[in-house]
Amino acid sequence: MSLTAETLDPVAADAAFSGVVTVHTGDERTFTRAYGFAHRALQVANTPETRFGIASGGKTFTALAVLRLVDDGVLRLDDPVRGVLGDDLPLIDDAVTVEHLLAHTSGIGDYLDESADWQADDYVLTRPVHELDRTEAFLPMLDGHPQSFPPGERFSYCNGGYVVLALVAERASGQGYHDLVEQLVCAPAGLTRTGFPRLDALPGDVALGYLDADGDRCNVLHLPVRATGDGGIVTSADDLHTFWLALTAGRIVPPELVAEMTRPRHDVPDEGMRYGLGLWLHASGPQLVLEGYDAGASFRSTHDPRTGTTVSVLGNTSEGAWPVIGAVAHVVD
Repeated sequence: MSLTAETLDPVAADAAFSGVVTVHTGDERTFTRAYGFAHRALQVANTPETRFGIASGGKTFTALAVLRLVDDGVLRLDDPVRGVLGDDLPLIDDAVTVEHLLAHTSGIGDYLDESADWQADDYVLTRPVHELDRTEAFLPMLDGHPQSFPPGERFSYCNGGYVVLALVAERASGQGYHDLVEQLVCAPAGLTRTGFPRLDALPGDVALGYLDADGDRCNVLHLPVRATGDGGIVTSADDLHTFWLALTAGRIVPPELVAEMTRPRHDVPDEGMRYGLGLWLHASGPQLVLEGYDAGASFRSTHDPRTGTTVSVLGNTSEGAWPVIGAVAHVVD
């Protein structure tokens, strides 16, 4: 069944959705709808070219930067991260490896525990947000969380683990995290509109992230001013499709590492999906998924490598995208 404006518009209206919905197949964008405002106070409408924060969708970019370092011989999947961390974060088990962190099986205590009673508009950061502009600045928030279970025992989604991955990548390579992602992931993929602007200095084509369905309160006090490995990248619908085509063609990491990323490792019933290595996977099919949720961001992009079809929902409110995501799922299911 195809997607039409007549079927989608009522769902978007009921959800007070603000954002963009696109379908791409091959080299063509075959469906586009834009709703709501990128800047409510100035009545600047969202357009198909608007860029959005994708929250935890950025974890896959972190994973790919790390896997590029693995491919280059700078890191190995079975490297214990203690050798890079040194005396920092002493509560992380010495047996935790790069692969454990990528697969969410490290068992390290999380600075942002999503299994707790957490709401996207809570003030969860324990450091002033303006200080959180580089990975090393996150160390005080990562410290002091006891190990939850032995490394490799089970899957447990961990935001802090991806900040640790960013730190490991920086120290192993001698380059900053943002530069690594831009050079090792965005450049070879041909992503021209993806990057890490400061939250307090967003370019005009980036949507503000709103806490609620109405009102002008945005997320600037809820998120790091320039986030790191667990989220914080902004992108556009067209760049997302470009990303998927580059990934599946082996232009970011070689095919053998793409196969590692897309090999199902864990069923995650609470999410209705499986997990690979830095990447969500459809519960039963070959579709690949990026997903993100945070203050002022709700997002999913699903790619079917069999048909080259991508369906993306990029929202700039905390909750509004989820009904829309449900309404478009059939396009790639």
